[in-house]
Amino acid sequence: MIPTDYYIFLGSGLFIIGVVGVLTRRNVLIILMSIELILNAVNINLMALSQYFKSVDGQVFAIFVITDAAAEAAVGLGLIIALFRNKETVNADEIDLLKW
Repeated sequence: MIPTDYYIFLGSGLFIIGVVGVLTRRNVLIILMSIELILNAVNINLMALSQYFKSVDGQVFAIFVITDAAAEAAVGLGLIIALFRNKETVNADEIDLLKW
């Protein structure tokens, strides 16, 4: 049996890697992948704490996080394709559609 602490440390490590990826990268695809990594880290922590407290609440909430991640991926990739067709770049610094 693997202790719950290991799962918490794994989830925390993945969360930190995801946050660093969002804050340091400029490619929109990598930013979206980092957000997915953050959501997966949250799911690991939800599952570990659900097992630790012997409750199903964390598992149910993780299902909602998974559906949110799938919707975010679908909408995000659609936006990236539309931006690439208009601007021909996926660099976050060069996308300035909201400027006047």
